[in-house]
Amino acid sequence: MGLRVPLVYNTSGYDSVASLRELDGIISIYLPDLRYASDNWAKKFSRTPDYVARARQAIREMYRQVGDLVVDESGSAQKGLIVRHLILPNGLAGSEESLTWLAKELCPTVTISIMSQYIPVHRAPRIPLLSRTISLDEYETVRQLLSDLGLENGWIQEMGAAENYLPDFEREGHPFSPVPERTEELIPTKVFRDH
Repeated sequence: MGLRVPLVYNTSGYDSVASLRELDGIISIYLPDLRYASDNWAKKFSRTPDYVARARQAIREMYRQVGDLVVDESGSAQKGLIVRHLILPNGLAGSEESLTWLAKELCPTVTISIMSQYIPVHRAPRIPLLSRTISLDEYETVRQLLSDLGLENGWIQEMGAAENYLPDFEREGHPFSPVPERTEELIPTKVFRDH
């Protein structure tokens, strides 16, 4: 019918290359995370002992399929790869190694979204290495890395973004509110049959 809507594949990056190959020609925009540069931290915090190799292979395949980000005249993404990288406290994300890999092994023109929004929730406050937001020094180090590596395409969140992205769980009707019980009487609907 002529409708052309870019399909976005939003993923942790922990994908099999075989599955991604099945999506070749279907997905317009890949939006993977590149979470860790250390399998030890990936195993400890995300239970993915082979994360680094698997995510890098997946991202390489995604890039092969869609290449660099292409936007239309209004600035809306139409096709390409956008790699998200969340800065973690204490260097746990391995930002230097991951960004170096992207620049030197994938492509220096790859589009990157650097996120500074990490905030310790759920069990993270009880884990010393994850129990705080990132420091200004950690943030500035990643900003400098982007410049040093010549990575110019993408975005970086402002420092302090953590407070902006945490849902307000005290607000009435927040997305994780329990569903209220139905109190109204259910009325049977009419059944229509062919005559």
